[in-house]
Amino acid sequence: MNDNQHTPAGYKPSPLGIIPEDWEHPEMKDFNQLSQLIQKIHGATQTETVKAINRMLTLRNWLIGYYIVEYEQKGNDRAKYGDKLLKSLEDSLDTPGLNETVFKLSRNFYLLYPQMKDLLVPKSATVSHELQNIDNKDDVKGATSHFLQTPAHEIISKLSFSHLREIMTQEDPMARYFYETECMRCNWSVRELRRQIATNLFVRAGVSKKPEELLKPLKRPERQIQDEIKQPFFFEFLGLKAQDVVEEKDLEQALIDHLQEFIMELGKGFCFEARQKRIIIDDEYYYADLVFYHRILHCNVIIELKNDEFHHEYLGQLNAYVSYYRENEMNDGDNPPVGILLCTKSGKKMVEYALAGMDNHLFVSTYKLQLPDESTLEEFLIKQTKEYE
Repeated sequence: MNDNQHTPAGYKPSPLGIIPEDWEHPEMKDFNQLSQLIQKIHGATQTETVKAINRMLTLRNWLIGYYIVEYEQKGNDRAKYGDKLLKSLEDSLDTPGLNETVFKLSRNFYLLYPQMKDLLVPKSATVSHELQNIDNKDDVKGATSHFLQTPAHEIISKLSFSHLREIMTQEDPMARYFYETECMRCNWSVRELRRQIATNLFVRAGVSKKPEELLKPLKRPERQIQDEIKQPFFFEFLGLKAQDVVEEKDLEQALIDHLQEFIMELGKGFCFEARQKRIIIDDEYYYADLVFYHRILHCNVIIELKNDEFHHEYLGQLNAYVSYYRENEMNDGDNPPVGILLCTKSGKKMVEYALAGMDNHLFVSTYKLQLPDESTLEEFLIKQTKEYE
C-alpha cells in the first residue's frame, strides 16, 4: 500500500507521516498566520489519524473473520457451540465493540474479500499453510472473481469498514465491485453510499442507454473528517461511547442535555436508564436519544428529539425503537413501552406520543396522566431553543 498517493495537498511524506511543504520557511508575519498554520496542520494530521485507525479496524475485522472461519472448520469443540458460536464469543470476551454483529460481519468480510490477504502476507514471507492458500473462495456463495476484485491497498486506503458493511449487503459480486468503484470515484460518505444502494443505482446504470450520464453528477466533494469520526465502528474500536463523539455545540444535543434534567425534575416517577442507547435491528446500529424507566407505569419511556420540523419517518423510527423494546427489553410485570417524539424548528413545536400496542383508550389515558403533558414539553422546547438561538 502506497500512502504517498493519498497525502493531502500542500504536504509531503516524512518519517513521521506528513509535514507541510513550507515547514522550513513558514511565513510568520502576524498572529492570524500562526493561527491558520496551526489549524492547517491540525486538520491534516487529524485526517491521517482517522485513515490510520480505519485501516487498522478493517484489518482487525478481516483477521477476526479468518480465525472464526478457521475455528468453524477445524475447531475440536466447534460442535459444542454450533449456531451460538458468535453469541458465545461475545459473552466470553465481554469487550465493547466485539459483539455478535461485528463477528458476523467480520466472517462475511473474510469470505468475500480474500484479496485482503495481500496486505498481511508478503510474497517473500514464510507463513502458515492456511493463510498462504487463501485465494478466491469459489466455493463460497457470492465470492468475487479475480476480474472483479478491487485491489486490497485501494480498499483499505479509500473505503472505511462502514462503507464495506453497506457494500456487503449486495449478494451479486458485480454489484459490490460497482459500488466499490463508484464510492471511491465519487468520494461518497457512508450515508450517500447507503442512499445509492437503496435507490438501486447499479440496476439503473445497467439498464440506462447512457450510464455515464447517470453517473456523471454523483461525484461529491471531499468527505468531512466529522463523517468518519461518527461512524459506529470507529468509536467502538477506540473504546468510546456514543455520546463521546457527538458535537456538543449542536442545538439538538444541547436540548438533550437539558431534557434529561428536565424530565427528572418533573418528579413523576422517571428513572434514568440510558442515553444514546444503542439498538441493533437487522444488524444495523441505531441510537435512541434518552431511555427512562417509569416506576409508576412500570414501562420504558423512549424519547427522541429532532432539531427539525415533524417528518413521518421520525415517527416511524421511534415506533421501531418502541417495538424493539417491547420485543427484547420487557420483563415480567412490565407494561408496553412508550415513545415520545419532540420536534422543533423555526418556532414550530410538536410533541407526538407513540403508544405502540395499546388499544385500550382508558389505558392510554392513564399513561398520559402520568407522562408529561404536551403543553409542558412544548414550553420547555420554546424556552430552550430561544436560549440557544
